[in-house]
Amino acid sequence: MPAEVVFYVLSSHSQQQQQDFVCKLIEKIYRSEQFCYVLIDSDQQAEQLDKLLWTFRAASFIPHQIYRESLPDFERTILIGKDTIPEAWQSLIVNLSTSYPPLKTEGQRILEILDSSEESRQAGRERYRHYQNCGLTITTHKL
Repeated sequence: MPAEVVFYVLSSHSQQQQQDFVCKLIEKIYRSEQFCYVLIDSDQQAEQLDKLLWTFRAASFIPHQIYRESLPDFERTILIGKDTIPEAWQSLIVNLSTSYPPLKTEGQRILEILDSSEESRQAGRERYRHYQNCGLTITTHKL
């Protein structure tokens, strides 16, 4: 199966709505017995997402940690990081960064979340073209 990119285009540019969506998406990934790597740009963004995943829903538990070059004890841990993605976590990437994740050719899924701001949409168009030029299958969901 070729690599696939899924764009989620939110109808709002509210940071709160985007954060809620990201947390629910990560929770859905975990509940489907998968794990992912959340690619971010900064330590501050990693700390913020780490806190949100603990607090966004009172009854929710999503095993996660900020990746600092050491693998977690529990294999299905959601990793949050900004640099090198461990091989076992490269098959499903939630990209919240401004960079492109490393591309594999078989079975990889990359999830991109865009808000309705012009800046986000422009960056999304650039990413779309990049992924298209790489020959990836692209799906877009407008929410």
